[in-house]
Amino acid sequence: MAPFLSLISLYLASAAAASHLEPHHRAPPAQCSKGRTAKNSQCCVWYDVLDDIQTNLFEGGKCDDEAHDALRLSFHDAIGYSPLLRSQGKFPGGGADGSIIMFADKELLYGANDALDEIVDAERKLADRYHVSYGDIIQFIAVVSVRNCPGGPLIPFFAGRPNATKWAPDGLVPEAFDSVTKILNRVHDAGLTADDLVDLLASHSIGKQETIDPSIPGTPFDTTPSILDTNFFLDTLLRGMVWPGKGFHKGQVPSPFGGEFRLQSDFAIARDQRTSCRWQGYINQQADMSTNFGKAMAKMALLGQNPARLTDCSDVIPPPTGSAPQTAKLPRGKTVLDLELTCHNGQFGLPTLANIGDLRKLTGYISKLLHL
Repeated sequence: MAPFLSLISLYLASAAAASHLEPHHRAPPAQCSKGRTAKNSQCCVWYDVLDDIQTNLFEGGKCDDEAHDALRLSFHDAIGYSPLLRSQGKFPGGGADGSIIMFADKELLYGANDALDEIVDAERKLADRYHVSYGDIIQFIAVVSVRNCPGGPLIPFFAGRPNATKWAPDGLVPEAFDSVTKILNRVHDAGLTADDLVDLLASHSIGKQETIDPSIPGTPFDTTPSILDTNFFLDTLLRGMVWPGKGFHKGQVPSPFGGEFRLQSDFAIARDQRTSCRWQGYINQQADMSTNFGKAMAKMALLGQNPARLTDCSDVIPPPTGSAPQTAKLPRGKTVLDLELTCHNGQFGLPTLANIGDLRKLTGYISKLLHL
């Protein structure tokens, strides 16, 4: 298994090295296209990629369906990593290596990778056009997609991944109908923690379902699908009441109201004792959620890679699009009494209460919390 350096360690190491250099010893910045500069000349190509995807793929830098698809692709590629299978001699590679593009004829046949055909084709063409690796193009576009969404953090980008030499086997990407235990075992094998999993699921804040219920493609997972905010963590805790489409489909549970879709896995992870406290703790902690999401994304992007062999091209990533509300807001018609809470150690920030109406109910609810 390649040595894994944490994002913090990488930055501390580079900062320490820089502190020992006199100003006149520092290499001048590389001159890139359109008068832009980068710390390393190898990063200049990414400015050209950035211009292309912002104009064409993201249609002017929008946070829309392509942003969701790019994020989903980054996870589905990177999570195809298993030190367990490697130790058994069954699978030598994997991780954030672009295998889902290189071997699309195999990996796109897996059920977990449904509806990724278009984004895979688009990113393959971009990688070939600019002569960059498939692993790099997947992670770069994902980082930019996040930055296009209000509330999206700056996620470091490291370039230089070699192209995959083997396709990832089926079964390494968690499914919406998998149990929490199965999902946690899978991410633990890949090198991620339960906290990392919750943090990565913040991506569902700008996510939509496409194929679980084909009668309602494009149905979002929360009430603010164009903002990376904590409403997703709140909405998922509301009691399910309706099927937004044509009844039950595998991997789905009832939603709190029509027009919003709920994955079985999100529902279960939000309520499982191993993950519920971190889930609930984000409801009124936008800054913490955004920061931790960025760290988890950076960690995921290095699965199966040796960071010492990569080049930090984070200075190419564009500035933020905008901010997100600092607290979640209950949808109209819902109150805290509609929430299903399983974490009782104080890791829950009370959401906006403007639509409670009945002070007696609120008082009773708070009394119940105090006696848990």
